[in-house]
Amino acid sequence: MPKGVFNVPTPINEPVKTYAPGTTERASLKKALEEARSKEIEVPMYIGSREVFTDTKIKIAPPHDHQHVLGYFHEGNASHVQEAIDAALAAQASWAALSWEQRASIFLKAAELVAGPYRAEINAATMLGQSKNAYQAEIDAACEFIDFLRFNVKFMTDIYAQQPESSPGVWNRMEYRPLEGFVFALTPFNFTAIAGNLPAAPALMGNVVLWKPAYTQVYAAQVLMKVFKEAGLPDGVINMILVDGPVAGEVIFKHPDFAGIHFTGSTKVFQTIWKTIGENIAVYKSFPRIVGETGGKDFVLAHPSANAKAVATGLIRGAFEYQGQKCSAASRAYLPANLWEPIRGYMQEALAEIKMGGVEDFSNFINAVIDEKSFDKIVFYLEKTEQSDGKAEIIMGGKYDKSKGYFIEPTVILTTDPGYVTLCEELFGPVLTVYIYEPDDFEQVLDIVNSTSPYALTGAIFAQDRYAIETATRRLSQAAGNFYINDKPTGAVVGQQPFGGSRASGTNDKAGSVLNLLRWVSPRVLKETLVSPTDYKYSFLGEP
Repeated sequence: MPKGVFNVPTPINEPVKTYAPGTTERASLKKALEEARSKEIEVPMYIGSREVFTDTKIKIAPPHDHQHVLGYFHEGNASHVQEAIDAALAAQASWAALSWEQRASIFLKAAELVAGPYRAEINAATMLGQSKNAYQAEIDAACEFIDFLRFNVKFMTDIYAQQPESSPGVWNRMEYRPLEGFVFALTPFNFTAIAGNLPAAPALMGNVVLWKPAYTQVYAAQVLMKVFKEAGLPDGVINMILVDGPVAGEVIFKHPDFAGIHFTGSTKVFQTIWKTIGENIAVYKSFPRIVGETGGKDFVLAHPSANAKAVATGLIRGAFEYQGQKCSAASRAYLPANLWEPIRGYMQEALAEIKMGGVEDFSNFINAVIDEKSFDKIVFYLEKTEQSDGKAEIIMGGKYDKSKGYFIEPTVILTTDPGYVTLCEELFGPVLTVYIYEPDDFEQVLDIVNSTSPYALTGAIFAQDRYAIETATRRLSQAAGNFYINDKPTGAVVGQQPFGGSRASGTNDKAGSVLNLLRWVSPRVLKETLVSPTDYKYSFLGEP
């Protein structure tokens, strides 16, 4: 067949649509929301060529309107996990043998489908199923997912282009094989883009995948599967299983062909997975790749020279966009006393304007937290603060109501204790805790920021003093995998700010970069001697 050295399209970050009044995208999205709310759907599992329906159906409801039924998904059991493994392994040889440009074409087509005909549908599903406003859905389910697909194709070719040197008479080559076995993708509720990328990235590199989305993200996950199918992804390459996590783990982590896990979720769950893999290490054909992005207790540190309004804006957006349910959300702030009053004033002014409610009303900045379990956890900490005997107080927001949806106001806690619980523990909600320090104590506060949390995902420094910026950047070098200067600690863009942290925040394999894709290949070196030696003797053996 014809061969060639192919150049893939140069990836460019997908432009973010505004959804401003009067725009065509706003009208299309409104229509998609209305259509989605007008019907109930049935979401099956996708195993090999089959759509699998079971006798166990679980309701899907908008977090901001939990009495409304969007549909049901069909929950599986251990037998379905085994069937998915069998389907993946059956597809493995053909998928691995497929030319790389054919794999690239599938995922490039998926990107175009999301950018065009599926854009309104995938955004509407994310808005309704995960309670994201139009802008948050657009930057996630549309733009970031499109970027992952397009940039990963380019990163794949960059990897393939990395070749060893060859000496005279020898041709050295490196091939990048998929892993031997299957990859397990375990994805979170909060980002549709992550839910799509975690199975797609290993699959692009020739791997077969079992994908278990979070139950609270299934509504948008089924749109992702529709996109993959329409893009031409062969049966069995990505199998979507809807089973309880421990049920899936019991089968997957004892299987000899388990080759790796691509994970985003809680630190505790990831630690348990790592331990389980270690206990079963002798079972596997190879050492599994373990790639995970986990929790965060992300910080904003303001220097006395900072712009107060910029700090306030960074805190409002960084802490409260998508109800603080981003791994990168600002949840602790260290602010100098000389700027506290203006920062406080700007924040109070903004929070007085911010509206909270359902996603269907585009004027709502804040929507609901994901489910009742999350709601109850956050409320527990709010009630604990109210009983903290002066150590901390709620100075903004703090109200909550779950009668219609799981609504919690954007809340600011002020504490005098740098070790207060809400400065240390991950809440994953719209709660920001503020600690005020004296301007002369900036150097000491750097130590507090660095040592308070076990996490090291994102962080930010606001300052006009360049010496302070350099000092914070150096002293906090291990405190955040993504560090922001004069900006909020959220909003990493594929290809611009590869994302990931260390310490208790994960393996820092940087989704949105070539580093992540390298984890899903097993290189093989080929050395070809063009003219083989025919005498064993080396020159040094000659007579003097």
